[in-house]
Amino acid sequence: MKRREALKNLGLATGFFVATPSIISLLQSCTSEVSSWTPEFLTIDEGVVLTNLADIILPKTDIPSATEVNVPQFIDKYINEVFDDESQAQVKTAFGNIISILKPDSETKIEKITQEDYKALLDNHMLLRDDVDEEREANPDSEEMTKSEFLNNLKWMTINAYKTTQEIGENVLAYDPVPGAYLCGDLQELTGGKSWSL
Repeated sequence: MKRREALKNLGLATGFFVATPSIISLLQSCTSEVSSWTPEFLTIDEGVVLTNLADIILPKTDIPSATEVNVPQFIDKYINEVFDDESQAQVKTAFGNIISILKPDSETKIEKITQEDYKALLDNHMLLRDDVDEEREANPDSEEMTKSEFLNNLKWMTINAYKTTQEIGENVLAYDPVPGAYLCGDLQELTGGKSWSL
């Protein structure tokens, strides 16, 4: 399979997890504590990296952080249960590339990587579309995802998984457990400026 087709399929696959009831139930099944979580698909080091990146993408403010609603557990479970073998291999390669940037040598423990290191990784490698095309043009024959493509997909999955959680859907977004009324008006007036969860 060509790399672009695989990326397109990866994007399509990640785009549909929000809409399907079976995937939503998969998300709701992720209820373990972050400290005791053992990844199903990722290695322990990859799980630590995913957890730190998710919390930088969606940190705790007046609403919960990504890890508080088990987004890393969901992403790991989703990759394990939904991605095909080729997509899983691309994710493994991409995580390996990211870890090699974060760890200057093999002796460095992944737990010693600081939040500033993760922020620098995102600042330097999560590029805009034009920069991604330049990154791709530098190595056109490569079948693997670029660092930027991987980090942008990871960001997208993190945000969508976060918005789909029960905690965020019921307590942060505008929530009506029995939708049906069609209201036309200003979002500020109808929901206090909140998006609808359903």
